[in-house]
Amino acid sequence: MITAIVFINAEVDRIPEVAEQIAALDGVSEVYSVTGHIDLIALVRVRRTEDIADVVADRVNKVAGVRSTETHIAFRTYSQHDLESAFSIGGEFE
Repeated sequence: MITAIVFINAEVDRIPEVAEQIAALDGVSEVYSVTGHIDLIALVRVRRTEDIADVVADRVNKVAGVRSTETHIAFRTYSQHDLESAFSIGGEFE
C-alpha cells in the first residue's frame, strides 16, 4: 500500500464541507483540519503510485472549494501505534 500525504488549501468558509467531501472519496482514508499555512491534510492510500494521480488530480482537486494541493509520497511508516498492536496480539494487559 502506498501512502500520500496531501496538504490542501481551501476556501475558508467552506473548510468543513470540503473536508467531508474529500473524506468520502475512494482512496482517501482520513482528513484532518489543521492549523498553520494549510487548511486540511488528507491521507491517501492506494495500491499503485499511478493511482495517486487518480485520487488527487482527478478527484480531490475537483472538489468545489479546494484552492490548491501539495502532495508528498511516504517512503516508510514509523508508528508507535502499529508496534503496540503487533506486540499485544493474543494477550490482554491491564
